[in-house]
Amino acid sequence: MSRDWATRPVETWLDGTLTSEDVDDLIGFLTERGTFEFPTLPTGLFSAAAGEGEDFEVSGYRNVWVRDNMQIAWAYLAVQRAPEVAVRCVGAVTEFYRRHRHRFVNVIEGRVDFQNPMNRPHVRFNGADLTELSEKWSHAQNDALGYFLWMSCRLIREQLISSADAAWDIFSLLVHYWDRIEVWRDEDSGHWEESRKVAASSIGTVLAGLRELRGLLDTVALPHQLETRPLPLSSEVLDSVIDRCECALWDILPSECVQTDSLKHRRYDAALLFLIYPLAVIGDRAMENQILADVTGQLQGPWGIRRYPGDSYWCADYRDLLSADQRTADFSDSLGARDQLLRPGMEAQWCIFDPIISCIYGRRYQENGAPEDLRRQRQHVQRSLAQMTRTGGRFPPYRCPESWFCEKGEWIPNDITPLLWTQGNLLQALTLLSLNLKAH
Repeated sequence: MSRDWATRPVETWLDGTLTSEDVDDLIGFLTERGTFEFPTLPTGLFSAAAGEGEDFEVSGYRNVWVRDNMQIAWAYLAVQRAPEVAVRCVGAVTEFYRRHRHRFVNVIEGRVDFQNPMNRPHVRFNGADLTELSEKWSHAQNDALGYFLWMSCRLIREQLISSADAAWDIFSLLVHYWDRIEVWRDEDSGHWEESRKVAASSIGTVLAGLRELRGLLDTVALPHQLETRPLPLSSEVLDSVIDRCECALWDILPSECVQTDSLKHRRYDAALLFLIYPLAVIGDRAMENQILADVTGQLQGPWGIRRYPGDSYWCADYRDLLSADQRTADFSDSLGARDQLLRPGMEAQWCIFDPIISCIYGRRYQENGAPEDLRRQRQHVQRSLAQMTRTGGRFPPYRCPESWFCEKGEWIPNDITPLLWTQGNLLQALTLLSLNLKAH
């Protein structure tokens, strides 16, 4: 029997009587109200957000980010919902990099200074026609390329992309590119596209992609595929980059960055959650527990989860402090100016993390059946649901924001609503909860 979700407070949705059928019904309810709409460009790519209005249009969120697209593609694969959408999305990013392969080649052959982020492979572009954007951007983002390699190889492993159709040429360029820039100690702008540093979340994402590529050695004719490229790649080079990334990652964890420069050093960062899920690259339960404790103990707030302490993006009264075109500008070289706007403790609280934590505990419950893991899975799904927009606000109800921020003393969703990455994470969390309740 369907519950009357619309008339019940969100905080009561996941009560103790909830069944798998109830969660399925809730997914259907939210789907009918547009919560899980993923508008797709003709190329098969996704704009980062699906907002409306003049302020949104100048935000740049109509463009596509490689990182966001790979996360959304993963969501489609994880919930077994139209996996062909994921294949098309990855294929479009592959085509973009083939059209602009000179970005890799020029770095590999030493023709350009890779310290200039505009000389690197672009990770944000026009998704409608696969052209680069001319505006300055922090394209030094190894994690974005790592997600692309990881997701591409996952689709090959799932036999959704055949070995014959795989992007071996781009994979070879990626490994040589990372070897050339020494990705294990390269300073990049990472998940949050800000000041460059040697970041565990970036190295770990690259490592996840490289391990997936290495894992294909046992299933397809990978040595032949890679060694016959115009720029041949041997398994020895691949293994060397993997080994260096592994050593670098463990030298940094559980921190995000251990460089002594106070502008780079970072003990806590929620991006490390992605190394646990969906990437599963850490492989050490004690380290994973430390990261989870760090995030929930140091970054979790009543509305969402902060990206890191001192994050000034969408800090309190952000719309009054910055014009619409300034709010999402490239701050990678001038973060200090924005940081001066932050009042202590008033960082934006993001909505992409709670569903990820829920999925982590959901996966653990599938492994061990521990009631505490199921409880925590439900707890973070409930927090995720409570982060949706409400009736009577400036957005339609049941939309998934990028974050909540404080404006004139009231916490409200920021302009980047809905964020498709948040939607994909919430859909995964609810789907996994339904599966676990069915087996409970």
